[in-house]
Amino acid sequence: MFLVDTNVLLYAMDQDAPEHARCRSLLEQWRAQASPWFCTWNILYELLRVSTHPRVLRRPCTHAESWSFVRALLSSPSLELLLHTERHARVAQEVFDDTPALRGNLYFDAHTAVLMREHGLRRIVTRDADFHRFPFLEVLDPLRVER
Repeated sequence: MFLVDTNVLLYAMDQDAPEHARCRSLLEQWRAQASPWFCTWNILYELLRVSTHPRVLRRPCTHAESWSFVRALLSSPSLELLLHTERHARVAQEVFDDTPALRGNLYFDAHTAVLMREHGLRRIVTRDADFHRFPFLEVLDPLRVER
């Protein structure tokens, strides 16, 4: 079981990205598998934000294109979205206590890490090195993940 981060989904969308072929192949593999894989609504909203932003992509997507991609993801029978539970504040406190120097934009990643810990997930597929700050996570680079 693993969670997929925004950058992997963006690479799978962006045909201009050097990582596109590999990430798209992995995404199609995950969508076809019977075992669950995970994401969060925040990651999906971030995907919408960055995929339509003209300063991020050379050829940004339209809202319709990005939302269509998200809807296709959501139609994957094995995709599950992590949601807050009644334990969220307690788990957040644990993560904050275990992660020194947490500040600024790292709170977005911390939110993902908290949700993962809350749901007992350890593996995240991402190219974002900031996730290495969370000692309970196993960070998997999509360019090195075996099929």
